[in-house]
Amino acid sequence: MIGLLEIALRLGIWFLLTADFSLVNVLIGVAIALLLPRATVVSNSLQDWLRALKEVAMAIPQAFIEAIEIMVRPHRYESRTVEKVKGERSPGLIFLDVFLITFTPKTIVTKYHGAGLYEVHRIARRRKQP
Repeated sequence: MIGLLEIALRLGIWFLLTADFSLVNVLIGVAIALLLPRATVVSNSLQDWLRALKEVAMAIPQAFIEAIEIMVRPHRYESRTVEKVKGERSPGLIFLDVFLITFTPKTIVTKYHGAGLYEVHRIARRRKQP
């Protein structure tokens, strides 16, 4: 079951990159999704994948809200933080985490450290008080 989710994620990324749903492109995407090497480092449970998909569903409206906030109110302050990867996650779920952070307009991952850390750049309306 996990293998199917990994293939679906790869195929979804393929369609986002190509924006072409012709039969030939679908066949190429399936072939690439099957031929790419699989992650054998950490195997995540179905519950982890479902939680990640729930986060994706929640990120879409959040992205629209943040985009409107940026247009309506200026965001003049920025900060950089280092965040830790949640638990032991497969490379596919780490990619999904980085994608979700970057998907929302106020944040972007600027660097991923192999030690399970990534640097996040954020913009804000007000400067946070220490």
